[in-house]
Amino acid sequence: MYGVMNTVTQEWIPGVFSEIWKKSNLKTNKHMSWIVCDGPVDAIWIENLNTVLDDNKILTLANAERIPMSDNCKMVFEVRDLDNASPATVSRCGIIYVSEEDLYWKPLTVTWCMDRELSKPQKCCNPEEKNWVTHCCKNYIEAGDMFKIIARDYHQCMNTYPVIMITQLLNLLWACLEKYESADVKIDKATFEKYWIYCQAWSCGGLFEQEDREKFHAYLASRGAPLPNIQSTKPGEKETIFDYHVDAETSQWKLWEAEGWTPPKRIAFSQLLIPTSDSTRTEFVVDSIANLPTWRSPIEMISEPGLKNTLLLGGPGTAKTSVLMMYAAKFDTEKMVFKRINFSSATLPFDFQESVEAELDRKQARLYCPPQNKWMTVFMDDMSMPFVNDWGDQITLEIVR
Repeated sequence: MYGVMNTVTQEWIPGVFSEIWKKSNLKTNKHMSWIVCDGPVDAIWIENLNTVLDDNKILTLANAERIPMSDNCKMVFEVRDLDNASPATVSRCGIIYVSEEDLYWKPLTVTWCMDRELSKPQKCCNPEEKNWVTHCCKNYIEAGDMFKIIARDYHQCMNTYPVIMITQLLNLLWACLEKYESADVKIDKATFEKYWIYCQAWSCGGLFEQEDREKFHAYLASRGAPLPNIQSTKPGEKETIFDYHVDAETSQWKLWEAEGWTPPKRIAFSQLLIPTSDSTRTEFVVDSIANLPTWRSPIEMISEPGLKNTLLLGGPGTAKTSVLMMYAAKFDTEKMVFKRINFSSATLPFDFQESVEAELDRKQARLYCPPQNKWMTVFMDDMSMPFVNDWGDQITLEIVR
């Protein structure tokens, strides 16, 4: 981070932060520079900044180089907690606590609707879309205190904040409505509500086990949601909204069914991957998110990249890898490069960087692209495996983030 001395050649190799520090504190700079350190705090790198944060304002490196902080440079630390920060570090910074309820999730829905209205050409499935979003938020989320009920009565496989759930809901809803927008087809309120309920179920209840999914189905029914008419049940468990999707042709609920499978000419039994209804619905969500626009906002002044990533969560042997390999097998190799990276406890950030860069061509000094103007999909397998350090952080996942 700060630099390292080569023990053989005695050559000093500068680190990432020291280079940023030098660039931001040049005396010739006429503009204000902000250095934002976003990530977990541990007791090593933050303690080395004590001379920067105190009245000296000087970064001292191991090669005896001293770089003073100019008046045109400011630093901001964006952290989740200060469990590993010493009192010396805390006392040198101004602390601002940002509660998750300060802004909460409502601005997300407002800006999502505004982005779609301001886009040229306008991307709305109906002129009344904004009013429908407001109605669905009030009826299915606010009126029933959904997030409080989830926190109190449900168990999630991974803790997720309401802001993340709403972001997932809007992304999946955008992906579902994209096919209507591209065909310039308007939909009615009933169809929109079905898509909203489908996306709300997967964004807010996708991390539930079967028992909690049945409870969440009952919650949606209590709010008067347009749920599918369930007449049959699977052996040993009840069907829920998670077993259905909205058919684009009929705009009606349809039970998920395994897609057609054609056996290969040469069969290797150990390598056979046969689709099921579970794998088909998972592939649909993955493909929908992956095909979102590259830029999240259609407004030219806001260059916010799209969220096109999907995380599959589950225990060992739940076919997560198999589902994604089946999905990747459908790629057009003339347009898409597929890279699979297996994580282990020994995987370091540099290993991940090397694995990705090995598939890329260097176009310019800071511009890397897949070869032959292709797109690239990176599949990171066993993401939970990298080593957890003494401060509870997985440094390999920081570069992934």
